[in-house]
Amino acid sequence: MTLEEKIKQSKQNEKQRKFTESLEISINLRGVDLSNPKNRINEEIVLPSGRGKEIKIAVFGSEDTKTKAKNVADYVFGAEDLSKFAEDKKGFKSLVGNIDFFIAETTLMTTIGKSLGQVLGPRGKVPRAIPPGQDPASMIISLKKTVRVRSRDRRTFHVPVGTVSMSDEDIAVNIKEVMKRIVGKLEKGSGNIESVYIKSTMGKAVKIGEVELQ
Repeated sequence: MTLEEKIKQSKQNEKQRKFTESLEISINLRGVDLSNPKNRINEEIVLPSGRGKEIKIAVFGSEDTKTKAKNVADYVFGAEDLSKFAEDKKGFKSLVGNIDFFIAETTLMTTIGKSLGQVLGPRGKVPRAIPPGQDPASMIISLKKTVRVRSRDRRTFHVPVGTVSMSDEDIAVNIKEVMKRIVGKLEKGSGNIESVYIKSTMGKAVKIGEVELQ
């Protein structure tokens, strides 16, 4: 079977869902010492065909940056909001759960690190820095197509590659890009990949062979 055929198979569920299911691949590593942080996968990958779902972006910046980000970002915050979030960590944690990526002006990064770093850091959501006055639009557009890939210390990890509403061809392009990046980070390349599966949110896992990923 081709990769597109395996994707189509993973979309076939017995029940119709009331929401658009996501598709993700599960990657199982072998022969990698993940107790050493240097061997762990920690990548951000831009999916050529996009995520197929809405990705939330928040921007911290001056009035100029806030104005530029207003029509492209989902949340726009100023320096005055930092102290509010620091005083209400519980509320900020709830907000962070709804936001995929953060962007902040370089002038605010130190303050954000000191006041909110303990919330953002462990969740892998430390802001991307931009110089004051730079238009954040291009970074926002790129991040809306980006997935974060983190293996941590586990040999099995998951990567979103789209939704069931996307074409099989578009999803295949995304999967191949993800695998190319991950294989490129492994000491033995594809030799460190034990197996790869694809499944929808509520569906059954379908194994993808090495030949189908080429």
